[in-house]
Amino acid sequence: MFVDELREQMTTELTLLNDQIPKLPWLDIAERKSGAIRLTAAEAQPEPRNLRRVKAEVQRRWGVVPLVDMLKEAVLRTGCLDAVTSVSGGGSLSPEVLAERLLLVIYAYCTNTGIKAVASGGHGHTEDELRYVRRRYLSAESARAIAVQIANATFAARSAELWGQGSTAVASDSTHVRAYDQNLFTEWHSRYGGRGVLIYWHVEKKSLAIHSQLINCTASEVAAMIEGAMRHGTTMDVEANYTDSHGQSEIGFGITRLLNFDLLPRIKRINKVKLYRPVAGEPDAYPQLTPALTRPIRWELIAQQYDQMIKYATAIRTRTASTEAILRRFTRNASHPTYAAMLEVGRAQKTIFVARYLRLRDLQREIEEGLNVMESSNGANSVIAYGKGGEIASNRRDEQEMFVLCLRILQSALVYVNTLMLQDVLGEPEWADLLTPADRRGLTPLFWSHVRPYGEVNLDMGSRLDLAASTVPGPRVADGRAARPAVETA
Repeated sequence: MFVDELREQMTTELTLLNDQIPKLPWLDIAERKSGAIRLTAAEAQPEPRNLRRVKAEVQRRWGVVPLVDMLKEAVLRTGCLDAVTSVSGGGSLSPEVLAERLLLVIYAYCTNTGIKAVASGGHGHTEDELRYVRRRYLSAESARAIAVQIANATFAARSAELWGQGSTAVASDSTHVRAYDQNLFTEWHSRYGGRGVLIYWHVEKKSLAIHSQLINCTASEVAAMIEGAMRHGTTMDVEANYTDSHGQSEIGFGITRLLNFDLLPRIKRINKVKLYRPVAGEPDAYPQLTPALTRPIRWELIAQQYDQMIKYATAIRTRTASTEAILRRFTRNASHPTYAAMLEVGRAQKTIFVARYLRLRDLQREIEEGLNVMESSNGANSVIAYGKGGEIASNRRDEQEMFVLCLRILQSALVYVNTLMLQDVLGEPEWADLLTPADRRGLTPLFWSHVRPYGEVNLDMGSRLDLAASTVPGPRVADGRAARPAVETA
């Protein structure tokens, strides 16, 4: 059944592409030294004209908001620190004091300024008190849970009328972050040309980061992509993943097909891509595609190794083994028959994707838009993590991981509060009617023109942003199920 379905999809997509090539002005397939496929870039879409006015209205209503107040507002509205403060038990710290210190520690890590710099602000907590709370209460697991809770609260608070139905697609990519090099544990990355670490992000189409992970410079980005799509922990149901050119590997296509979600990469050298034949012995089946076609898929190998492939896919799904460990095992023994079968599945799935990609302009634009969201997210991170020139001062793995998780918390908090602000503004008819289709396409809650990231950290838990409501009637979360109401304003 698996082989028949895959072969049928290949046949359908190649037939559609072969029949429609004369009607596709952006595509030409012919014998060339530079590659058989010639794809013309899509024309630019209309530029949003009114989003500047909407952002200016946000700043007019709420002024320039300190970055720490954005984090504080998200914490108070979502109650995301409750799981951490509840473990204090009969300790000497009250939940309120512990929550303040946790908030300051998270802010110190996510801005990369450090606990010492944050402790000098006007909040009444000393450096030693903040360091104690970091050691005693803030672990990687608790930081990850905080980020997930803010993401889920954002999904629940979104207005379907403004943002559309819940997305099931994410974009993923890595970001190279420099680290101090006076240490034997610092790694050099050959592609980025510098010392540091990689942060691999998964960001959904409305700019909310649902997963982040710290990976080595030598780690497989395909494995990181699969791990994030499977382990994000939010209420979002990921069915598709946009990636940059690193995602076009055949093994990546093979594993994602076995795990039942779509891999949608941007292929850098698409002119060199070869399309595999679904059936042997039919050299004239697709005459328009002949210059780009190559050998048939070895279906008998897939059938022989099907049980083993499902075993490895199930190990990834149930966390019995990590994707990185499985891929490293195959890399050491590239002639492994199961690995060869996964590559054949990947070649078949890649052929299906490339045939759809060449035929559909909308799919080309969709992938570009998803990756543009990823680039915007990286730009936000460079604004948020401004301390020490964006360079991680520690080479301890746990400290680097805490920086990554806290950065995700603050970016998620920024998206959450901006979502509520935009819904307050665009909930008024005169502003909602202002938006054109191009404006709605470009609308994003990830902007920071009204945010002040720098300056002394003055934390006042009593002052709040004047937002109309923390919930929207009848919200839907990302996977389409009815959501629980968000926590009311404290």
